[in-house]
This record gives sequence, structure tokens and C-alpha cells, in this order.
Amino acid sequence: MGRNEPACGESTRREFVAYGSTAVGGGLLAGCSDLVGQDDPGSTEGEDDESYSVTMAPVGDVAFDSPPESIFTRLTHLAGMAFALGRGNDVNAMHAPDYYDELWNQFTERLPGVTLDWSGLYSSWDPDKETLYDLDSDIHLADPASVNALDSWSMTDIEEVEENISPWFGNQFSDRHGEPPADWADRYEYYTLWEMFETVAAVFREEERYEALADVHANLLETIEEDLPPEGERPTAVMAGMSDIESMYVYTLDTPGILTAHVRPLEPIGALGDDISSGDTIDMEGMLEADPEVIFAPGGMHPETDMPGIRDAFRDHSIGQRISAVENGRIYAQGARYQGPILNLFQLEMTAKQLYPDVFGEWPTYTDGPYPEIPADEQLFDRGRVADIINGDLDE
Repeated sequence: MGRNEPACGESTRREFVAYGSTAVGGGLLAGCSDLVGQDDPGSTEGEDDESYSVTMAPVGDVAFDSPPESIFTRLTHLAGMAFALGRGNDVNAMHAPDYYDELWNQFTERLPGVTLDWSGLYSSWDPDKETLYDLDSDIHLADPASVNALDSWSMTDIEEVEENISPWFGNQFSDRHGEPPADWADRYEYYTLWEMFETVAAVFREEERYEALADVHANLLETIEEDLPPEGERPTAVMAGMSDIESMYVYTLDTPGILTAHVRPLEPIGALGDDISSGDTIDMEGMLEADPEVIFAPGGMHPETDMPGIRDAFRDHSIGQRISAVENGRIYAQGARYQGPILNLFQLEMTAKQLYPDVFGEWPTYTDGPYPEIPADEQLFDRGRVADIINGDLDE
């Protein structure tokens, strides 16, 4: 029926070196501190020199001689950042690439002149170390703490890849502020989606492109905040993965982190009780007990997800048909929870219309196909401007 969304010393031969007291591969080398920028986490140094460094937990300071070209990723929030910076087709690996290629291209349809092809890439959720050697990537845009949490990876493996191929640079547990592995806990920090995007942009020396997209995002948030209905006029809602409506994965809407970055600014009332945690499963009786007025279906815009079938299954279910969202026809398709910045723009607009159609304009009943055509006067951000930025035209 539906598919859930699939979870200055001796240089390396690529001359990418990880530095800093929190870097995976070891301590800062004497005489290199002018490259690292330890006094300002997240900053870049040496903008007029060949080398520069960027800082992000948990790896710490990472120095580069030039912007990376080939890009290994695992989760799509980081692949989506490469895409936003015009580097989407330089990605050589990601989790469930064929799935996300089809899903992302539901949105690129609305970005004139933007193309993306992730089909057939290496599927990297539990990557094979020898394949990483074969890929020979300029950067591993992935969280080494999350890779180290896999049974197949040791800290020695993490350090070997960093030393012999290229650095790790990523952060996964900002997804919902989860607990990192114990060995990494003292160096871990949580970032918002757009804070992480700013740091990734610095790796690729694409600060101007980030700033241009951040302006679009800020204007979109301002539009939402200005017209957000008072609390008493906001519906109750839940996000649920519905490949099996008898055992649905549910996600709380106020959980901090990347996964709800498109919902929290709209401040719906969470329908789930305190006894339900994000990622738990509930049956139809549990959904009726929560009785949300709105149900969001992540992955609902994937071509293989049957949204009409999901709605019919609820209406035909003796318990499901009594849920307020079903009675009122408010089961809505959404995109990806591990969203990059571009999907975040679309999903903020989508969710605003789904929650508050009287304020932000009606959301079309979605059955299949790409992101719906929205009349120009009802669009909450400029698609042409976003497309231009991705393609490198930063002039307004």
C-alpha cells in the first residue's frame, strides 16, 4: 500500500586532513593551529590561502586544501545539502538511493532547470570499508559516530578511512537529539537543519549560496509566523508511517531535531499522549485514542506509495473510520523526514497549507505525481529563485 521512508602533517593522498582535539584521526599537529580556527567552532580560516578548515561535532576541526569533489553520504539530509549547493550529482553513495532519487525528483519537477540523478548509486546505510576505498571519495559526508555504532565498524576502521581516504564530516543524532555512542558523547553537539547546512556549505566554499537560500528560508518562516493562528485554532496532528495501518510508526511533532523541522514552526497540537515516544508503533485502537484531526504520512509522495489506497483503508476500517482526520478527509502525503534544505522549503509550504488552508491557501488533494502545481499568488516561496541559486545564479 505504502512505503515508509527507509534510517600540515603528512597528508592523505587526497590532501584532506582532519585536525583538532576532537578529530577522529588524532590530535592537532604542532605548527598547524593557524589552519584550524579552534577559537571559533564552525568557522573557516585562511580564506585567502590554499588551506582552510571547518568545524562540526563530533569530528571537530577538519582542514581542506580545496573543496571536495566526489561526495560519499549516508542519510539524505546531508545528500540534500550537497544538492542545494549544486553538487547533488557529485554524490556517489547514499542510503536507499533509488528510493530517494524517485522521491526527491517529485520536488525537482517544480524547480526549472534543476536536475538530479541518484539512481544506481551505492547503498551506504551499512557501508563496506573496501567499497569506500573503491569509491575513493574526497569527503565522507556522514557522521562517524553513527557509522561506529554499526556492529560492522570499529573505531580503528573509522580512523583508517579518515587517514587513508578522506575525512568524515557529518552529524546524524541531531535528527531527534538522540543519544550518541558513549565513546562520542563528550564531543557531540546538536544542530538545527540550517545550522548544519551553513557548516556544510563552508566545506564546499559555498557560503554565498547558503546565504541566498537562508534568506529564502527566513522569509518563509516570517510569512508563517506573521499569520500563524492562535493556539486555540490549531488542529491536533500526528505523523505516522503507514506501510501497515495495523502497526503504524508514529512520531511526535514537538521533538527537537531535523526530522520535524518542517512541522515545529507551524505549532500544531500533538495528538499523542505522554506514554507514546517518537518512533513507537501503535495500532488502530491507539490511533483512535489519540484521535488526531490531521494525519501526516511521511513518504506519501513517493511514486510507489498508494495514498488513495491508504485513505480508503482508513475509511473501510471499522475503527479507523471513526478517527477525526479520516472523517474530515485530512490524511496528507508528505516527503522525507531526513530532509535537506530544499525539501524543507517545500515541506514548510506543504505543511502550512495542510494545517491552515484558510490562512495559507488550500492544499490540493494529492493522489500521485510530483509536488502539486500551486498558483503563483499562493506560493509561499519563489521556486525560480531557489532554482537559480542551486544552479549558481545568485543575483536577484
